[in-house]
Amino acid sequence: MKGNFPLEKFEEIQTPFYFYNTELLQDTINAAKNTADKYNYHIHYAVKANANPRILSIIRRNGVGVDCVSGGEIQAALDAGFPADKIVFAGVGKADWEINLGLDASIFCFNAESIPELKIINDLAKAKNKTASVALRINPDIDAHTHDHITTGLKTNKFGINLNQLDKTLDILENLPALKLIGLHFHIGSQLTDLAPFRVLCSCVADIQRQLAKRGVVVENINFGGGLGINYNRPNSDPIPDFQNYFEIFHKYFPALPHQQIHFEPGRSIVGQCGTLISKVLYVKEGYSDKFVILDAGFTELIRPAFYKAYHKIENLSSKESPETYDVVGPICESSDYFATQINLNKTRRGDYIAIRSAGAYGEIMAMQYNCRQLPKAYFSDILADKNETIRH
Repeated sequence: MKGNFPLEKFEEIQTPFYFYNTELLQDTINAAKNTADKYNYHIHYAVKANANPRILSIIRRNGVGVDCVSGGEIQAALDAGFPADKIVFAGVGKADWEINLGLDASIFCFNAESIPELKIINDLAKAKNKTASVALRINPDIDAHTHDHITTGLKTNKFGINLNQLDKTLDILENLPALKLIGLHFHIGSQLTDLAPFRVLCSCVADIQRQLAKRGVVVENINFGGGLGINYNRPNSDPIPDFQNYFEIFHKYFPALPHQQIHFEPGRSIVGQCGTLISKVLYVKEGYSDKFVILDAGFTELIRPAFYKAYHKIENLSSKESPETYDVVGPICESSDYFATQINLNKTRRGDYIAIRSAGAYGEIMAMQYNCRQLPKAYFSDILADKNETIRH
């Protein structure tokens, strides 16, 4: 075994595949829950980050709720045993069947993102003789200073109800009898490592609450969404995000009202570091000016570098020789199919095992079958560590 990677077991498995460190996953959940519990905060894991059934099962056993953004995610959460009263349903484009699924399951809350959506939820709930609990997702127009593709809290983004529409929305809600307003929901972006925007969010939400109070509106729940980032550069030395400072910001800077429940929706920060994409080297190719390490994994298995130009630390698990400089690419017939350019890896040869780290979030869940490729399987450290256990995914 090299580090936390059981190479002797990997030889029995067809690459590429996802490898999950379940001990690190549990340690991360513990760190998040212990800090949140100190402030009586509620956690809803964002299923979009990783919906692997075993990952969901481990998270569910820890008493965490879930944040879903599709009917499929709601069903996955129910199948994993999450209680309906811990499921929140967000998403800017909820289809009727997805809303009906949530109504039939009696989920905790719909995080509604527009006036038209509120009207549809009301109509569908009324047809079932039900009352739907809703939170208004407000777009606070806060720059999260993250990648353009994953910022969600600017007024030009498609998400949420703009602040200048809040009064109109509240007026309309008064005439939607099948809806019960129970909260406000916010989400300003993903992979935030500078926590300053969360302080701005606290101030903004406090201002909104004061505006609502003038109308006699007091909500029971405030949902600050997620967004806490992970350290993609140092997954070994910094494997667990700084939940302490993250939650402390909200405790210090947001004056919650008496008996008000505060909710968060972490995704990447829970599962990001526990997952690694394991691939084998097919060829080492001399290019015009570069050496290419060609892997049997491509953007079909991990699209983030091609999609976001995202950085993932890459390690050669098989070699202890001196480093050389390579471009690390995949086998897909697209020029964007690369993982890194001009990086140092221990001298690399055909058949070496390559670990692409910090791939537990938005890795396996975004895998696809372009080029008619098979979806990657997943394996878990606790199962592979059991010598009497047959390898399974």
